[in-house]
Amino acid sequence: MDKSVDPESGFCSETKTFHSLRPPVTLPPETTPLSAASYALSLQLTSPWPNPTALINSATGRRLSYSEFAKQTKTLAASLQNLTGLSKGDTAFILSPNSTQIPILYCSLLSLGIIISPANPASTEAEISRQIKLSKPLIAFAVSSTCHKLPTMRYRTILIDSPEFESMLSSSSRELCPPVEVSQSDIAAIMYSSGTTGQVKGVMLTHRNLIAIVGIFLAQRLERESPEVLLYTVPYFHVFGFFYSVKSVALSETVVVMERFDLRKMLRAVEEFRVTDVAVAPPVLVAMTKGDVRDGYDLRSLDKVGCGGAPLGKDVIRTFTTKFPGVLLCQGYGLTETTGSAFRAVGPEESLRWGSVGRLNANCEAKLVDPDTGVALPPGNQGELWIRGPLVMKGYIGNPKETSETLVGDGWLRTGDLCYIDEEGFLYVVDRLKELIKYKGYQVPPAELEQLLLSHLEIDDAAVIPYPDEEAGEVPMACVVRRPQSSLDEAQVVEFVAKQVAPYKRIRRVAFTSFIPKSPAGKILRKELRNIFSGPLSRL
Repeated sequence: MDKSVDPESGFCSETKTFHSLRPPVTLPPETTPLSAASYALSLQLTSPWPNPTALINSATGRRLSYSEFAKQTKTLAASLQNLTGLSKGDTAFILSPNSTQIPILYCSLLSLGIIISPANPASTEAEISRQIKLSKPLIAFAVSSTCHKLPTMRYRTILIDSPEFESMLSSSSRELCPPVEVSQSDIAAIMYSSGTTGQVKGVMLTHRNLIAIVGIFLAQRLERESPEVLLYTVPYFHVFGFFYSVKSVALSETVVVMERFDLRKMLRAVEEFRVTDVAVAPPVLVAMTKGDVRDGYDLRSLDKVGCGGAPLGKDVIRTFTTKFPGVLLCQGYGLTETTGSAFRAVGPEESLRWGSVGRLNANCEAKLVDPDTGVALPPGNQGELWIRGPLVMKGYIGNPKETSETLVGDGWLRTGDLCYIDEEGFLYVVDRLKELIKYKGYQVPPAELEQLLLSHLEIDDAAVIPYPDEEAGEVPMACVVRRPQSSLDEAQVVEFVAKQVAPYKRIRRVAFTSFIPKSPAGKILRKELRNIFSGPLSRL
């Protein structure tokens, strides 16, 4: 490491840049033709475990080995070439819930250089139409329950839950003709941002982005005597599930697939399939801390729970570690624009930094930039997080204006998140810059207040939004979901928070509601809440 770089924080006083404290990861030369699928499958062949299970259907218990996975991936790729006329650079739109077929489909498409564009099956027809206008697909993959949402256009639609698709997976007579040469700089996927702050954007991720994140996770893998058994609750159409589907192949992980998430079914699957690792969004982890949900389940196989998407409060973490002693809770931070994880906690020691989302990934750099002056800041100071490295997206499809505002000079990506990095290189996320509440000139981060509210025993869920105020400009307003049979009132909520924060951070209004709208990754859709509660107080 450069002498001007602090070995404790990774901060370079000359360039005002944070460098990763992790050893550099050697990746394939960028000029080498290589698809993300080929890279992952080649690593899987070096697995120390003989033919481990690749996928398990949580509902049926059906298992698929990695040798079968590789065979079906190759067969499906040949079928797609021969039967659909798809070629490198074409786009495939995918509208499906989680299933064991999705990772096979992903790897097949990636190996052919076909761009994957997965969308939320719960999206409305209008939302799907906007996404299709962005990605311009030549083929769509859906299931019987979602295909009606696709607009009538001149592309072929294949149902994943049909006999046709099953035959495409099992026809052994088809061969690739000819093999496809994929450049690492080619676009691998168009992922849709959550659209919580405006119109949806199509994030272009390359094969190099996926290869880099797989290589980083491979280098950080802890030694184990048997394959990890993973269950992740974030869907495959989200960047988290998308990159995990490729990463799990490379690391020979066994993945338990749930079509639709249900907390008790998840715990039952942990018991039945001896799951070692669960990856969850914050709302799932909060639900795991409430009441007696773990009672009646044998969860002794569970070693680790990974969580990302929003900051976790220390009270939630404390409750979780009390309820699940011996289970490692590791947080991470990333964006669709960074191919998922950019910071993460690795191992027991780093996981003890409660409130932190870990350290910067290998091969990456970061800056904390004062949003008012543009000056890069040293450790301990809050600023907008900027990231640079092989995980950063190519740009937003069809949106050069947004691309130029997000990808600034020298390859830096502006995240829009207010953060700080401490003297030992651990990142702490304060909140979205655009979501800070401006109370009489003070900046109030909603996430901090939400963490406090979630620690209340009678609150199941909560969100904090700005409410217009003539004198203060904006005041913090709490939208609260009470636990069943709770009689918690507005005054009690206000008092509970007031005892724990500075006067300017106090909750000034409370609305009780039946649910908090969220994205599939667990991010609160504050824009929806603001629309609902912009006038006189109402109820959801």
